[in-house]
Amino acid sequence: MRPLGIAGAWIHEPKIYTDPRGDFHEWFRASDLAAATGRDLELVQANYSVSVRGTLRGVHFADVPPSQAKYVKCVSGAVLDVVVDVRIGSPTFGAWEATRLDDVDHASVFLSEGLGHGFMALSEQATVVYMCSAGYAPAREHGVHPLDPALGIEWPTGTEPLLSEKDRTAPTLAEAERRGLLPSYADCLAYDAELRANSSVRSGG
Repeated sequence: MRPLGIAGAWIHEPKIYTDPRGDFHEWFRASDLAAATGRDLELVQANYSVSVRGTLRGVHFADVPPSQAKYVKCVSGAVLDVVVDVRIGSPTFGAWEATRLDDVDHASVFLSEGLGHGFMALSEQATVVYMCSAGYAPAREHGVHPLDPALGIEWPTGTEPLLSEKDRTAPTLAEAERRGLLPSYADCLAYDAELRANSSVRSGG
């Protein structure tokens, strides 16, 4: 796993083994994630999402703590996966990084608690699975508008984005900040330190 440009996000690019029968790869190994991030991923919920071309989901995040860390993979088709730094006080606040996830290279993205996440389906149909460190809690879930001009996310052009009503009416990043919806970078760092300490205790470190 290697870190992305936004602190708290990593990408896993597996080695794919191919023979006449097909191919095989490991898309998650707990020890690799722990070595890269310094903490464990406690699996609490796993989601399966199917989207038609142009579907845009996000940008979603949750209150910290406990928020929701995610390990994301596209198992069929292709998506443009985007991590957004919505943490007030972060050196990269408002920045975003996009990664293509597909069923050819089989990369996965891990994003820590407090980061925003979204993706757009690039293929006629795309299936995304993601493992989460916390269950879905509507009262703690928030979003910022994925087409916020101030964010300037470079979503693919040529297809009208398909958004849910929730995402279509989500506030801009500035509005979310004014309404006190965004997590603070300091809180995220403190919670990450707590998770690392607990991981060290469990592993005997």
